[in-house]
Amino acid sequence: MSLNNEVLDCIHKRRSTRRFTERQISSGQLDALLDAAIWAPSGGNNQSWLFTAIQKKSVLLHLNQLVSEGFQRWVPDDDYPGKHAMKKRSKQDGYNFYHNAPTLIIASNKPNYENAMADCTLALGNIFLAAQSLGLGSCYINQLHWLRADPDVRAYLLEMGIPKEHTICSSAAIGYTGEKPPAPARKKGTINIIR
Repeated sequence: MSLNNEVLDCIHKRRSTRRFTERQISSGQLDALLDAAIWAPSGGNNQSWLFTAIQKKSVLLHLNQLVSEGFQRWVPDDDYPGKHAMKKRSKQDGYNFYHNAPTLIIASNKPNYENAMADCTLALGNIFLAAQSLGLGSCYINQLHWLRADPDVRAYLLEMGIPKEHTICSSAAIGYTGEKPPAPARKKGTINIIR
């Protein structure tokens, strides 16, 4: 049973975009995305997050170079296949951890705060749905979280105003979709209802 609802429709149409055009999003669109982020719920209404939006191409490309170099030093702390695949992919020509999106929004938070990751993830969820509603593509990016302790990456993020006291929770690649992927099938057995 499906309900005719604008928000639910937006949820069903959203996809992770990994091919973006070079066209930059407007200032109004960026403001709307960041506003959506800060209206997300947070534990105890702490709102201790920081959202850093990067649109300057030279900064993004330099950050990508530091991430690529950081992956060569990085040792994954578990067996998650995505981590090992990304470490391998970072050695390839043309590697770009944010899929060449024109805008990257980094979510950071207090490291000693139990809900830091959850709060930032909820905020990014708002960003992804807002992006969909504005005709934009988006993708959840893990790599800066994985390399949050890399000294070169952290030094550069500090230059951008991200406090050294913050942990990097996650980030969002945002832009116009170059190629819209098909909807992946939903796995069965992931819902349990007790009435």
